[in-house]
Amino acid sequence: MIADIIKHKPTRLFVFFACFFVANALIAESIGGKIFVLEAWLGLPVHTFTLMGQSGLSFSLTCGVLLWPLEFVMTDIVNEYYGKKAVKMISWVAVALISYAFLMFYISIGTPPADWWVVSKTAEGVPNFQHAFSAVFGQGMGIIIGSITAFLVAQIVDVTVFHKIKQKTGEKHLWLRATGSTVISQLVDSFIVLYVAFKLFGNWTWPQLITVMCVNYAYKFTVAVLLTPVLYWIEKPIEKYLGKETAAQMKAAAMDK
Repeated sequence: MIADIIKHKPTRLFVFFACFFVANALIAESIGGKIFVLEAWLGLPVHTFTLMGQSGLSFSLTCGVLLWPLEFVMTDIVNEYYGKKAVKMISWVAVALISYAFLMFYISIGTPPADWWVVSKTAEGVPNFQHAFSAVFGQGMGIIIGSITAFLVAQIVDVTVFHKIKQKTGEKHLWLRATGSTVISQLVDSFIVLYVAFKLFGNWTWPQLITVMCVNYAYKFTVAVLLTPVLYWIEKPIEKYLGKETAAQMKAAAMDK
């Protein structure tokens, strides 16, 4: 039975997509605690600006946003070949494993550290390794709940919009359904994560929330558009691997035809 599963190309490909999808989501959540300045990373001058009365703004983003665009590219690919149910399944698996990972982070933070380990990185400028470990892995509960909720809702929005557009356009205009679904779902994601983490669990004002959301969404929107050609680049080796006839059958089945 296992041999049959391994030999079945669509199944083997789905396992790869699902593993990458879950791993990418987990890594993005884990590195999301670090904030970086986009302009400085690109080697550009850093300029602050004012928006909606909020001054001192810049493109300061979490490292998690480096990986989230790939997540939505994978969503569109899985959606194209395996359908809505497949996307929802791997999304629920990702949420479950991310929740499990954060539970393990909190348990590991609470374990009593060895005395020698606490001071083991003093020479590298970390006087208390336990505090550093807790700061890195102990993200606030509001951020965790907000991020997981935003991810799940955005995935549902993405897959729904993708299928609505495909029903209207058929097999044509992959760029339209992929980019359209992503820019809409990313808007939902940007709002929910900030609302839950910093409005529901925090004390941000509405102008603060909307302003930061606009800055984050501007980045996500730009990346979503720039990554559109990647879908066509990925589609070619997939169809070569599966064969045109199998790929066509899978696309039809994904649309419940």
